[in-house]
Amino acid sequence: MLTRNTLRYGIAPIALLLAGPAAAQQPAAVEEIVVTGTRVVRDGYEAPTPLTVMSVDQIQDSAPANVADFVNELPQLTGSTTPQGGRTSISAGGTGINALNLRNLGTTRVLVLLDGKRNVGSQPTGQVDVNTFPQQLISRVDVVTGGASAAYGSDALAGVVNFVLDKRFTGIKGEVQGGVSTYGDDRNWNVSLAAGTPFASERGHFLISGEASKIDGIFGCPRDWCEQGWNIINNPDYAPGSGLPERLVLSQTAPSNQTPGGIITAGPLAGIAFGPGGEPYQFNYGALRRDPWMQGGEWRANDVHQDISLDPSASRQNAFARLSYEVTDDIEVFAEWSWAFNKSRTVTATHFSPGNITIQGDNAFIPDEIRTQMQTLGLTTLQMGSYSSDLEPIQGENERTVRRYVAGATGNFDIFDSRWNWDVYYQYGKAGARKSFYDRIRTPFNNAIDAVRDSNGAIVCRTTLTDPGNGCVPWNVFGTGVNSQSAIDYVADWSYAFETNKQEVIAGTVTGEPLSTWAGPVSLALGVEHRKESGGGIESAINAANQSWVGNQAPTFGSYSVTEGFVETVVPLANDLPWAKSLEFNGAVRMTSYSTSGYVTTWKAGATYSPVDDITFRATRSRDIRAPHRQELFAAGIFTGNVIVDPFRGNVLTDVQSLLSGNINLNPEKADTTGVGAIYQPSWAPGLSASVDFYNIKINNAIGTVGRQETVDRCFRGEQIFCDNLEYDANNVISIVKIQPTNFVKQIARGLDIEASYDMPLDNLVSNWQGDLTFRVLATRYLKNYEDTGSSPPTDTVGANGGSGPPKWRYRLSATYTNDPVRVTLTGRGISAGVYANTNIECTTSCPDSSSLNRTVNDNHVPGALYLDAALTYKILDIDQDGAGVDAYLNVRNLMNKDPALVAQGPGGVAFSTPPSNPLYYDSLGRMFRAGVRFRM
Repeated sequence: MLTRNTLRYGIAPIALLLAGPAAAQQPAAVEEIVVTGTRVVRDGYEAPTPLTVMSVDQIQDSAPANVADFVNELPQLTGSTTPQGGRTSISAGGTGINALNLRNLGTTRVLVLLDGKRNVGSQPTGQVDVNTFPQQLISRVDVVTGGASAAYGSDALAGVVNFVLDKRFTGIKGEVQGGVSTYGDDRNWNVSLAAGTPFASERGHFLISGEASKIDGIFGCPRDWCEQGWNIINNPDYAPGSGLPERLVLSQTAPSNQTPGGIITAGPLAGIAFGPGGEPYQFNYGALRRDPWMQGGEWRANDVHQDISLDPSASRQNAFARLSYEVTDDIEVFAEWSWAFNKSRTVTATHFSPGNITIQGDNAFIPDEIRTQMQTLGLTTLQMGSYSSDLEPIQGENERTVRRYVAGATGNFDIFDSRWNWDVYYQYGKAGARKSFYDRIRTPFNNAIDAVRDSNGAIVCRTTLTDPGNGCVPWNVFGTGVNSQSAIDYVADWSYAFETNKQEVIAGTVTGEPLSTWAGPVSLALGVEHRKESGGGIESAINAANQSWVGNQAPTFGSYSVTEGFVETVVPLANDLPWAKSLEFNGAVRMTSYSTSGYVTTWKAGATYSPVDDITFRATRSRDIRAPHRQELFAAGIFTGNVIVDPFRGNVLTDVQSLLSGNINLNPEKADTTGVGAIYQPSWAPGLSASVDFYNIKINNAIGTVGRQETVDRCFRGEQIFCDNLEYDANNVISIVKIQPTNFVKQIARGLDIEASYDMPLDNLVSNWQGDLTFRVLATRYLKNYEDTGSSPPTDTVGANGGSGPPKWRYRLSATYTNDPVRVTLTGRGISAGVYANTNIECTTSCPDSSSLNRTVNDNHVPGALYLDAALTYKILDIDQDGAGVDAYLNVRNLMNKDPALVAQGPGGVAFSTPPSNPLYYDSLGRMFRAGVRFRM
């Protein structure tokens, strides 16, 4: 067992600390320190690096469908990948994943651990899906918000989130939960069961758990705020020097160059659309129109916001088992096994052809009256746009299975009159994913729309005239309800990619106290680790031939290995002196060798100083890294479909493909992280603790890409390097935008973290009052967050609530009243108001000329939000003081049923199918009820 001093001054990494169910509030709580795998933890308010700890009680009060939903409420996490936020992410195959994002620096820059150990990523990007964790055994969540690469290795650039398991749980516990929205949709349920027992005179311990859950999802967008037609459109009256804004945020808007049954978009017949059965009619554009957008007229007929999933459906199951045994008094061996399965389905968009369908004059489906007009006018072709509404919308369905095996041993020994502790383990993880997509298929669709009559008068594809056995089925673009099932099956199909990601880890750590100074024992940790990441897979013929409009997911082949060693120490420098109650130094160095990019050194230096009992100051400085993941290194070339605003052709929407490929020459990102903070624990107010911490993270040579739209815009501005990434079709229209990661970005994240907690027995106020009140405040003020990609000037995203943000303020406030058998919690979570983009210029008159760097817009404001949640727990049966019993609970999320802030989308991309909200920061589902029963015996 570890000695008291080893616990007090423990290492590797010191940042992961805990005492009690939340961050400890008094120094005496240090006695409750626990060891998590090879990592020692202690009081968060004594850590040199800021730490937020969320207890199992706080998680249970929230009654989340998934623990990631709760963790993502923490202000330090923003921009995380969630099922709602990733509902349109079918090209990358990320639908259904819960991946955490610290500091808005990206999900690949945070290290997510399960009980102090790495996990295999569910994507080639290394994203760890929290869905796969045995959530019923999680005892707490530790969030380290600072550079931790020297202690943990690559990916901990923004920090660490550690899900700690209760490995000594004894007894049986379970939970049954069900939920539904106030609108009667998004029904969900969860059932879990766990058991633990000692054996062999308590030398051994066995744990097992299982869980199953299902979320029905919401297909469509059945909310009032979603049916008002909000979009960002191009101002038809704008021209340089006009003094008008270039872009308008308006309601009752929709595309003008595509309709459900097709519309002629150019020439003298422009504006003729086709309805049920192919009947032609004159389309009403409304008073305000600039292709590809309009306001008014028949906007509602063209509003396809319902062709999405407001919340994807999901079902998941997991199982976990752990066996440990004390071979001797000083050696314990253990083995773990886990299995997790997740299946999700989303509808992401309607099919889109924004005015880019060319129909030949001899097409057999042209209505007679239109054919007559074409002949009169001498037209040989028609230019059309269509949603192809005879097809079901674009859909994605992902299935993921993650298996994890761990075997290891822990123990201790005596040397140099000191007790040392060691830990070794081997871990193997494998994630397999089947990513399926329903979409139009390019060549069949293009062949099918070119329909003519053969010598017998039958309607056939033109290609069938020269290749009679090609199986082509003609497709009628004129109207709705005009195509047969055989035609639908020919032009659209499911494609797939099956991908595996594998991770192997061998690691060992030794910790001890080799000597003492005048102020106390010096702690030391030494460790080595070898890790290999690899993967591959197969893809359907449709994907391999780049035939899907948006899917075309391809597996990433390639592997790399990492070998590293670290040393960390805590050196007490002063103790109980007149000028210092305590002063200690914490330092770490890690040497890392990557098979792809060579050798890197990371380090950390920190100190904590308490001049008196009530106040502690802390500071850290570190060099952190993130190595490129397999997708960045080895992506063979993935084609994804989307729409750009083409400035070369008057800002018209253009259907393009992006070619995403890897770069084997990437180097690790390097970041310099500085943290300075103060902790106040007043002796005059027992139970009160507060901390304020400043952080500054500067990433040099960050790995980044320039997106499809920015690539086009920067080429338009004359930057030839971006023009080299554009390919054109036979009509000299952009058709492919190449995107490849490089080490060219500089990134800075800066802000303040504020945390306070107060536990107050009510009899301190009035002697006959019963129960306890607990208050907790978590807030982050984001001061700066920008990427410098060579644009001038770099764009700061703080307060850009309309995009990826982060908001200026993000906060979570909670108040809990406990008086057995009742526990009541009221939580407020919110963000400050912001803008669509900090580069926008808001104006309605006397506007400067708009540019690709600084767009003028009539409304750049995005409101803030405060959501209230309430939780009630009632103990039906109280068996003992250790928590055994039966509880019933009710949780209401978004108690006031507050709609999300309206965040219009556009004018590029698939805004016409994207609801006017930002699920990263706003609650788009409405009031949700969850009720259940949990027991522990």
